[in-house]
Amino acid sequence: MALQINWLERIERESGLFAIESISLLYNVITTALILILYANLDHPTLMLYERLGIASLTITLVFLYTIVPCKLTAFLRIATQMGLLAYWYPDTYEFNRLFPNMDHYFAQAEQWLFGCQPAGEFNQNFSNLWISEALHMGYFFYYPMIFIVTVYYFFKRYDQFEKVGFLFVTSFFIYYAFYILIPVAGPQFYFPAIGMDQVLAGHFPAIGDYFYSNNSLLPGPGDSHGFFYQLVETSQQVGERPTAAFPSSHVGVSTIAMCLAWKASKRLWVLLFPFYALLCGATVYIQAHYLIDALAGFCTAFLVLWISSQLYQRQAVFSIIHIFPALQGAGIKKVFSYILIFISMKK
Repeated sequence: MALQINWLERIERESGLFAIESISLLYNVITTALILILYANLDHPTLMLYERLGIASLTITLVFLYTIVPCKLTAFLRIATQMGLLAYWYPDTYEFNRLFPNMDHYFAQAEQWLFGCQPAGEFNQNFSNLWISEALHMGYFFYYPMIFIVTVYYFFKRYDQFEKVGFLFVTSFFIYYAFYILIPVAGPQFYFPAIGMDQVLAGHFPAIGDYFYSNNSLLPGPGDSHGFFYQLVETSQQVGERPTAAFPSSHVGVSTIAMCLAWKASKRLWVLLFPFYALLCGATVYIQAHYLIDALAGFCTAFLVLWISSQLYQRQAVFSIIHIFPALQGAGIKKVFSYILIFISMKK
């Protein structure tokens, strides 16, 4: 039976920011402060500030639109927009963590000590045929569709939990992004080509310092290049991937959170998603996006990250935090924008 919903159904709720918008604006403010502090060291700080102003303006515009037409359609747009903006916030972590010395050599050494090899290299070398390659690349590509499916399921089937689910996803991503800003690990797909496969095979993993500050090109990944899903993953990697965000694996972490939310909503949905989830987790190592310890850390941290995100939502802690910053509310936001614009003009 087709899913049906009255998109224009009026929603009665208090005006103001949704929780997902509050946490997004808070992350915006924190990273804006980082830009102002690190302004002289960043590659294009002025553009980053303008982008943040644009994101804040879009958020406020959608809030105003909702006050005029408070319905499920405008509510969906507000939440979907914040989730869609994750495509911007993810590569943005690279602009910060490339200022710090790369740490991949520690993780590669830990892999060698724990497993006696590099699982990211051994996995795809021993299972390189087309069918295995395609299955794993399909799983990896299914990452965002999995999140989308779970979110949309809640919208149609459990609308009362829809806003919360959007908040849990976005907050979980922001928690992982905080790790990525502070822990500059690029992953095998960037680190191995940087040091050379002869070094990897010899078990030597030298430090490369700030190599990734100016080197962010990505070579074609392992697997059968004739595969359809291989090409989809390669295209998406070339467009949106940066030498960042390896530890812990948010692919494993957030997909685990998605599976927890799917289980809560529908056991049938969980069963349908599980094969893709299992393939995704394996693919993170197979395509060399992550070290095996990244994937294990992603799985282990998922439950803590979900708990923290749930506590923030249940206790309305985000709203309390926002209230500490009155500049984020009402006319005060105009002052924040004007101060930032003045700062930018002084730097020109």
